[in-house]
Amino acid sequence: MVLSACGGGGGTQQPADSSSGGAAQPAFNAGLNEVYNPSTKKGGTLKAAHSADWDSLDPGDTYYGYSFNFGRFYWRTLTTYKPGPGPEGNTVVPDLAEGLGEPSDGGKTWTYKLKSGLKFEDGTPITAKDVAYAVARSWDKKTFPHGPSYLNELLDWPKDFKGVYDDPDADYSSAVEATDDSTVVFHLKEPFASMDYVVQMPMTAPVPKDKDTGAKYKEKVVSSGPYKFETNEIGKGFTLVRNDQWDPATDPIRPALPDRIEVQVNVNADDLDNQLIAGDVHLDIPGTGMQPAALGKVLPDPALKARTDNPTIPRLWYISVIPDTPPLDNIECRKAVMWAADRVANQTAYGGELAGGEIATNVLPPPIVGQEKFDLYATPGNKGDVNKAKQALTACGQPNGFSTTMTYRSDRPREKALAEAMEQALAKVGIKLTLKGFPGSSYFSDYAGNVNYVKKNGIGLAAHGWGSDWPDGYGFLQAIVDSRTIRDAGNYNLSVKNDEVDKLIDQASAELDDAARAKLWVEVDKKVMEDASILPVVWAKSLLMRGKGLTNVAYNEGQSMYDYILLGVE
Repeated sequence: MVLSACGGGGGTQQPADSSSGGAAQPAFNAGLNEVYNPSTKKGGTLKAAHSADWDSLDPGDTYYGYSFNFGRFYWRTLTTYKPGPGPEGNTVVPDLAEGLGEPSDGGKTWTYKLKSGLKFEDGTPITAKDVAYAVARSWDKKTFPHGPSYLNELLDWPKDFKGVYDDPDADYSSAVEATDDSTVVFHLKEPFASMDYVVQMPMTAPVPKDKDTGAKYKEKVVSSGPYKFETNEIGKGFTLVRNDQWDPATDPIRPALPDRIEVQVNVNADDLDNQLIAGDVHLDIPGTGMQPAALGKVLPDPALKARTDNPTIPRLWYISVIPDTPPLDNIECRKAVMWAADRVANQTAYGGELAGGEIATNVLPPPIVGQEKFDLYATPGNKGDVNKAKQALTACGQPNGFSTTMTYRSDRPREKALAEAMEQALAKVGIKLTLKGFPGSSYFSDYAGNVNYVKKNGIGLAAHGWGSDWPDGYGFLQAIVDSRTIRDAGNYNLSVKNDEVDKLIDQASAELDDAARAKLWVEVDKKVMEDASILPVVWAKSLLMRGKGLTNVAYNEGQSMYDYILLGVE
């Protein structure tokens, strides 16, 4: 695959029938390859719910896939994934920009030209300075611990740069600059081919400097998209209404069908599924699929199953095996965890093959270009191997086992079930787990992704997952296996700290031949598995339910969930 994205026009796949007349006939997987219940009807209220709190509504401080998807209602970025179903959803198209990026200097410099007529919700013109400032503010990981770090690592920041809050007059033009009102230029330390994918992330959503309130900006984000915040009660929910300064002539991507979007947060995950089934809400925001309790109702019922889609997604659910926590600092103790795990029980915790996914034997999921399947820890029936686990325990000086703590996100029932399955399997070889659940909204900033918390509390295992930021080896692996991404808090690489892995990442990133580069990412995958610092659980499938009364429902491969900006209501 060519790393610079293909694309072209930014139009959505509009339905031939522009009316909403007659609801579509429900069918299993009807939203995977075409738009289900197409309509261009405007009006109504889209009701959505989330089983946890948002990590942050600030575009510079968010890293959940649902947030990247949903946030496009109120922000715009330089590029975005092409809306609609099918393989084209994995390509990026211009959004704020007139076209895709223009590389120069061998791929070390990238230039984007903004469209004319762009405005914030208060009518102020959006300029290149607002985009450059947004990128610069996102550098500050003390203020914004959640957001991606790709631009931080790629851009040629001044050596004395302290961030826009510590030094409001800082010159960051060596990294990102506005050469005029419509031109944004990125200066990279090394050539990089995937820039069009990186700038679809919300760090390039413009932020007006005079309205920036730092850590409090999440309470009142200034909209650049078709909707703006009417209300926002952190921890409870928010309401979006139409932004009358948004010009649809500048935005062929967003049909902006609903008049209002009402969002509840911290809704119990099982209750959310029940509300979705009953039609009390239209949309389950996390987009990772129904919970085990609902699966028991939905799958045996033909009418309910006909409202679902079952995509294979570029996501791995897995357990980080943390080498900083004794005795897991000994690789043989980590291998004991690998051998003892009951993969079938772990898959069952995620809902089985249909709703959870295929048992994963390595890190890269099948949808990633160049993926190869291999298994360094094969066990009979995938149910674990007690003898090999005990041999590894003896080799690491813990023949009778050991005790450690495993974390999971308490608002995700499947992660709790996974932790319980691991507790039972590891107990058979003398490894005793203490299970601790934490809120998803602060899981990476305060708990499992916080280096000091992990160290002080002896966290040895941590359940979580990862979806590709774009569909190649770099877009999937770099953020979770490169030790150089690890900071004090807000980490997504919780356990891979291997110099050989880092060297292979550099080699793969610089390889211009597509086939050779894909092979190198497989080598990265193998080195991580040899290190026994990631225990794969399932290559994800999800069972998504189309809400009653939703129009324009389509699974988007780039977002790895329904394409939220297309949605309307009957």
